[in-house]
Amino acid sequence: MEEAERICAERGSRFTELRKRILTMIWQGHKAVKAYDLLDQLATEGGSAKPPTVYRALDFLMDEGLVHKIQSLNAYIGCPHPGEDHISQFLICDNCETVEEVSSPALSKAVSSAAAGQSFQIKRQTVELHGTCSKCAKDQKAA
Repeated sequence: MEEAERICAERGSRFTELRKRILTMIWQGHKAVKAYDLLDQLATEGGSAKPPTVYRALDFLMDEGLVHKIQSLNAYIGCPHPGEDHISQFLICDNCETVEEVSSPALSKAVSSAAAGQSFQIKRQTVELHGTCSKCAKDQKAA
């Protein structure tokens, strides 16, 4: 949280208590969190946030590089290295739903080269890979 506060302070961004709370909820696990799950959790804590408020907070956190949206799940995860300019790929386990962020410069370069070959300008690059994590694979072999 200190890193997030530092990044927002350096950029002059308002890191409100609600934004901090939502970031904390996202960081509670390695699974992607849906906006309505965040709303439900806020409600159980006595909050009265409405969907537009949560989506604005999520947009802020994405703009600041503190979270990523996993498009295929329509959910969000915390960024393990905020403040660093990077292109990430996401390994998504279809069994336990954990999401791991990895960074492969070679893969990013290959995607950029393929796009350049088609005179296509990439604005944002997100690669999501679905499969089975090592823990689930091990559990399946043991069963």
